[in-house]
Amino acid sequence: MTYRPDRMSFGIFLAPFHRTGQNPTLAIDRDIALIEHLDALGFDEAWIGEHHSAGWELIADPALIIAAVAKTTRTIRLGTGVTSLPYHHPLIVADRMVQLDHMTRGRAMLGVGPGALTSDAHMLGIEAATQRQRMAEALDAIMQLLRAEAPVNMETEWFTLRDARLQMASYTRPHLPVSVAHMFSPAGPLAAGQYGAGLLSMGSFQPGGIISLPQAWQWAEESAAEHGQTVTRDQWRIVIPMHLAESKEQAVAEVREGALAYNVDYYGNTLGRETKPGQEGVETMMERGGAIVGTPDDAIAAIEHLLEVTEGFGGFLALAHEWASPEQTRRSFEMWAHYVMPHFQGQLEPIRSSNEWVSSHRDGIFGPQGPAIRKAYDDAGIALSEGLEKSMQRGRS
Repeated sequence: MTYRPDRMSFGIFLAPFHRTGQNPTLAIDRDIALIEHLDALGFDEAWIGEHHSAGWELIADPALIIAAVAKTTRTIRLGTGVTSLPYHHPLIVADRMVQLDHMTRGRAMLGVGPGALTSDAHMLGIEAATQRQRMAEALDAIMQLLRAEAPVNMETEWFTLRDARLQMASYTRPHLPVSVAHMFSPAGPLAAGQYGAGLLSMGSFQPGGIISLPQAWQWAEESAAEHGQTVTRDQWRIVIPMHLAESKEQAVAEVREGALAYNVDYYGNTLGRETKPGQEGVETMMERGGAIVGTPDDAIAAIEHLLEVTEGFGGFLALAHEWASPEQTRRSFEMWAHYVMPHFQGQLEPIRSSNEWVSSHRDGIFGPQGPAIRKAYDDAGIALSEGLEKSMQRGRS
């Protein structure tokens, strides 16, 4: 049976993606402005990435963005999406995140992963084959530090902890939320299950990504059972690019050139992923479910399909991109907030029910209104005006 959350959460996964050749200062300003716009629209979350090379994903420290927008936003939760654990000592990661937990008054979230770009690891002298193991070791240490059950002593080939403890208690009790990144391998789901953490499925829009999702959740559940933990689909978030407009044709036209550049210039020319001519466009991504581009109704249908394929998840994250202009992107998120989010958050049915009930009972409810108004005039000894009389007659017809 498909699990449907009572209130699905919505947000963005902000890597970010900025095409090369533009002002990086203004690009980061746009990222901050987007988060502030989403907060005003009532989005639930923004996850901000960490990257150090390749020239497209310009945010080196998501904590800096979180600190910057913590004072200019009201309710949106702010996560590291993700902190690349092999690049940092785990005590420093835990210490900084607890500080952000306080600075955001409980809105901070920790997303962790092994590091998406091996070019980052190369510059740090880290062998790519060791990244997932290092992530597992660091996550183990971080979870012990956050739980604060005892001083932590650990020694690995790349970090040491001696009588380590955090000097501040977490603002969020027992500690801030933690989620683990998942692309295709079982490493992320297994770690999420081991620690009862959330799961960020970020490879859903890649070829074969969607069909691999049920297996990923099965890995998480099996790992949780093995380690005496529980995982909940409410904390499973799925990442897919999206763009909405008044018609599907308009939406596709607005993102066609930007999506092509993203697939060819970034994934192909920069990262070296093999692409087939004619298969890099947004239409191909839409056909395999790797992008939601169209109207709000198209988006609702796509998420309903995702719920069926996965058997249920708790959060949808739009992969933030700049395929369209800033104005078109803002309008897309506005349409998402107005028409898509309330469909999955239980907001529309009470309104529809109220409208239908009043409409079906209007004669009995509003029928006595005319006589009541006429009586009020009679009691006051004032004659009804001709216009009001005609208006009341129209209301009864």
